[in-house]
Amino acid sequence: MKKFNRWTVAWIIWIATFFVLEGAALANKREDDTLSEQGWNAFNIRGLKADRRTWVGRILFLVFGTWLTGHFAFGWWTLSDPCGPFC
Repeated sequence: MKKFNRWTVAWIIWIATFFVLEGAALANKREDDTLSEQGWNAFNIRGLKADRRTWVGRILFLVFGTWLTGHFAFGWWTLSDPCGPFC
């Protein structure tokens, strides 16, 4: 196992801070305070009428989610190997 460096500690702090903020937002049961709700509001994802902004947001979330899943789960699409297994 590798030793922790400053970057490891910084990422642990960042992730812990996220969990504290998201946990507090989930615990208070109010609307529009979680990260998901902020993203949905920015792109009108839950709006009754889907306009261009809604579709742009949905596509961006889909692309980002696909990249994040492939990147974390399989190590694809990194700076050193931008095509992953698809090149």
